[in-house]
Amino acid sequence: MVRKLLILLLLLPLLALPAGASQTMNEVEIELPAEAQAYMPDSENGFLSGFLEVLQKAFLAVVPGLRESVAVCAGVLAATILCALFQAGDTGLRTPTANLLGAAAIGALLLRQTDVLIRQGLETIQAISDFGKLLLPVMSASLVASGGSVTASALYLGTALFDSVLSSLISKLLAPLLYLFLALSLGSAAIGSGMLGRMRDFFKNVITWGLKGILSVFSAYMAITGVVSGSADATAVKLTKMTISGMVPVVGGILSDATETVLVGASAVRSTAGVTGLLAVLALTAVPFLELVMQYLLLKLTSALCGVVGTPEHGAVTEGFAQAMGLILAMVGTGCLLQLISIVCFMKGVG
Repeated sequence: MVRKLLILLLLLPLLALPAGASQTMNEVEIELPAEAQAYMPDSENGFLSGFLEVLQKAFLAVVPGLRESVAVCAGVLAATILCALFQAGDTGLRTPTANLLGAAAIGALLLRQTDVLIRQGLETIQAISDFGKLLLPVMSASLVASGGSVTASALYLGTALFDSVLSSLISKLLAPLLYLFLALSLGSAAIGSGMLGRMRDFFKNVITWGLKGILSVFSAYMAITGVVSGSADATAVKLTKMTISGMVPVVGGILSDATETVLVGASAVRSTAGVTGLLAVLALTAVPFLELVMQYLLLKLTSALCGVVGTPEHGAVTEGFAQAMGLILAMVGTGCLLQLISIVCFMKGVG
């Protein structure tokens, strides 16, 4: 009796859904976010074809802005060279003026663009979360209609909980720490303070541990439900996992390990709503994700060049901005994968 009462309480949120929610997933029409509509595929030829089309549209949208990023990085490199030349007559000071000037110049060049990308990443995470709040209740109701009431409750409440925790963690803790990390990176490079450097590394570790922790626990929770199983093409899985592991810093290894779950589930999804839901999440994420990846790679290259033609401090401050891009990239990737795994689990449950 107690078990039945608990199940009933868990299913109460689903009773507020519209009557159409009890339809099969092939009959459900999903209202797509405005941000995703421009990048959705024009034809419905399956998940893989749709994914490639989303990626192509996103790449074409990102390329025009690449010129500005290259110009900013070229400016950082020029400022580093000028400061290195200036430092020739400044070697007698304990805190070289060139380091202060270099940190100020690099910060002035990169802060605005970095702030725009961080804010865009945070908005993307919120947009993914909002879309999940609309999509997952409908999918839960469909799973209940197909006889999976207990599974629907576990998946719906688990996903809602982890999504809420992740959104709150990023907006209220990790995002402010990211700005603090940037400030400490600039301060450490400007005055050569080891203490500031250690504080910077500590806050970076806090952000890293937070993302890895919540993604690991979420993956374990979904594995315990036992909804996702099967096999996919070994070559495709291996290639995709290697790409993600190398591209996404901080949580690349965890994301790559979870890729098999998404690929296996996506290959099993046959309903229009399931494919649309997956592609909509990818369409929301694709453009900001690619922009962050390109900025991250450009800053890593610029940092390496600054270390060659300038001072280690100038290379370090540019590396700090690259790491900041890597951290926000990891946040976006975590939010995206959380929703993708949830959708796949629901679709596997529906069958």
